[in-house]
Amino acid sequence: MSPHPARASRPLRSPEVAGVAARGGVALQPIGATEQHGPHLPVTTDSLIAEALATRAAALLPDDLPVWLLPTLSYGLSPEHVGRPGTVSLSTTTLLALCLDLGRAVAASGLGTLIFVNAHGGNPDLLRVACRDIRADSGVRAHVVHAPALPLPDELVERMREPAFDIHAGFYETSVMLALDPDTVDLAAAEPDGLAVRSALRGLEQVSLFDDVSLPWFTDDLSSSGTIGDPTGADAAWGEAALAAHSTALARAVDELARFEYPPLPTRGAPS
Repeated sequence: MSPHPARASRPLRSPEVAGVAARGGVALQPIGATEQHGPHLPVTTDSLIAEALATRAAALLPDDLPVWLLPTLSYGLSPEHVGRPGTVSLSTTTLLALCLDLGRAVAASGLGTLIFVNAHGGNPDLLRVACRDIRADSGVRAHVVHAPALPLPDELVERMREPAFDIHAGFYETSVMLALDPDTVDLAAAEPDGLAVRSALRGLEQVSLFDDVSLPWFTDDLSSSGTIGDPTGADAAWGEAALAAHSTALARAVDELARFEYPPLPTRGAPS
């Protein structure tokens, strides 16, 4: 995919939003967080990454899929980082209500599809619940894509420090922020942390930090500095390559979600 020259990231005027709706377009909602990211990254890291990926993906969508790129939601569900200076967490009740209001607003503007482009690891579980509630509440088909979890090329993964534990303020986020806004990164303060839990997990067959049988961890359980991973060796060129790979994968995911239709079911009561 190559960027569409006419797809600007500028805010749309009301008639343009109506045009997106009339053509069966989608609303993209970048969402991140405001939270401590170790001693070396800005507290808006997740929000800046979500906005960058959503903006780049929007520019890659085909001509027949118009998009309304909504303003970035810079607050999310971050109780695991509460108590660390710079963290602002919404409650589950508040964020769920906000998502439902977004669904109603998208429906009122005439659009039938809303896609959350997420870049904060604490948001996806709630957003998946919200997406079902949005459809039940307003009829809008809502989806969530946790963009940093999309696949990266093997050659990029091979250069990562601790790819299996690159969880928070590690190699990926530090490299991406070096590509997006290097003045916000204090590389001299970037040190590995939060990796000791690996030894405690090695003897467990079913339990992990994530996956289906997961631990409800807080940052204070894992890390002194707030970093969970190894940011050393982070590189702007790697970050730019990762942004390109993830925005391309995100555009494909958005395109597939927007066009997907369930096959028709037999009429109830009719013989199958």
